[in-house]
Amino acid sequence: MSAAAAAGAAAPAGTVPRADASAWLAVIAGSLGAMMATLDVSIVNSALPTIQGEIGASGTEGTWIATAYLVAEIVIIPLSAWLERLLGLRTFLLIAASLFTAFSMLCGVSTNLTMMIIGRVGQGFTGGALIPTAMTIIATRLPRAQQPIGNALFGVTAILGPVQGPLIGGWLTENVSWHYAFFLNLPVGILLVTLLLLTMPHQKPQFAELRNADWLGIAGLALGLGGITVVLEEGQREQWFQSSEIVWLTVLSAVGFLLLFAGQVFARRPVIKLKLLLDRQFGAVALMGFVVGMVLYGTAYVIPQFLAAIADYNALQSGKVVLLSGIPSLIMMPFTPLMIRYFDIRFAVAAGLAIMAGSCLLDTTLTAQATGAQFVDSQLLRGIGSILGFLFLNQAAITSVPPREAGDAAGLFSATRNLGGSFALAAIATIQDQRLWLHSRRAEEALPANSGLVQDYLGGLGQMLGGPDAALRSLAGTIQRDALVMTFNDIFWLLGIGIICVIPLVMFLRPLPKGQPLAMH
Repeated sequence: MSAAAAAGAAAPAGTVPRADASAWLAVIAGSLGAMMATLDVSIVNSALPTIQGEIGASGTEGTWIATAYLVAEIVIIPLSAWLERLLGLRTFLLIAASLFTAFSMLCGVSTNLTMMIIGRVGQGFTGGALIPTAMTIIATRLPRAQQPIGNALFGVTAILGPVQGPLIGGWLTENVSWHYAFFLNLPVGILLVTLLLLTMPHQKPQFAELRNADWLGIAGLALGLGGITVVLEEGQREQWFQSSEIVWLTVLSAVGFLLLFAGQVFARRPVIKLKLLLDRQFGAVALMGFVVGMVLYGTAYVIPQFLAAIADYNALQSGKVVLLSGIPSLIMMPFTPLMIRYFDIRFAVAAGLAIMAGSCLLDTTLTAQATGAQFVDSQLLRGIGSILGFLFLNQAAITSVPPREAGDAAGLFSATRNLGGSFALAAIATIQDQRLWLHSRRAEEALPANSGLVQDYLGGLGQMLGGPDAALRSLAGTIQRDALVMTFNDIFWLLGIGIICVIPLVMFLRPLPKGQPLAMH
């Protein structure tokens, strides 16, 4: 019996069960672990050029500092529910938190690329486990009536993590050293382990799970999700299927997914219950979570890219702009439990997604003169939409299944959100290359070399810059810059349209009871 269920059973008839201080501290510990994990996804982005230079990595090799974490995290998240059953939730979390801190230290003292990649993979495996387990703590330690408060706390930390990363990483790199982007996890890790020891009840390991484990599914998850994530991350740089490595990785991921589906058929208890996706509500939640992940990770990547390339912002300045979307989360946090309790989930999710779509479409009119000020309104709107959409989707994910399947639901929901981010980053890289080429060619075609206006413009430019060669280079730079701005506008437009396409799925959501405790499944 879960702690939440036990609390409910112990409460006198007619009273609303309430969680004790230990349960709330456990929820805080879970949310803190989730924020550590989400923060470290993006904290290296702003420090990446500096790290590459100090450990002797090329630009292409340096991207693996970010990619290695994402690949490992996506693989481990769906496995978390099985590992919880195998080791017990408290033991599993203590191992994950301790190893995450240790691997963070390894990253901080790395002197070469190999050490850094090993540390980042270890961070991803252990940090990824801290995300769905936070949702499991909420589902099992809090009575259903108080779960909206726990979900609000988790949602705010999960949203703030990715947007805080570039700012914290940029500030530490500019003012202290990039090493402290990793050393920062040491005091937080010590606090997390202490809270877990004090608040989480010990559970006996169930080593029988090893005999009955869905080894086909476990192998399938590692090969399928790991392979497809690398393909998406590296495909554009390697010219997709012109690369034999991408071809083999695609085949490997296909084999992995076949093994995963075989496990669904033959295993007594599949490592991850894909059949949950057949549930009307949970399937809709997972798909909308996928798109929300695309927008959260996609915009957090695109905005610093635009500001660096067009407005010449440094990492710290770009991080401040990205952080703007976290302001609404802090302001709305005290009110989110009431919103979850009394707002119709369909209206709230539809409003949140519509606001996120509007924030993306607002960024489709950028010009070459745009600065961070042009993103203020859209970032604040994006923050409001994110907290509305994400929190209600998070609540729907764990209430649409029985409590015994909360771990599976949490893992699936978190995995779909992170996969959405991975798909977004891969698509953005592809779109950026293709649309930049297209807009550049169209701009060049609009400037015929024999045009008198073009000749006069180049002549005047040549006189100012010291010759025709300098004039041509200046014109080429202007074309490239304008083409890049139009490319970024296209990316924001596609993200906005993508959200609009999934808004009708809110009709599949079942309304939550209003103003009363939610019944246990």
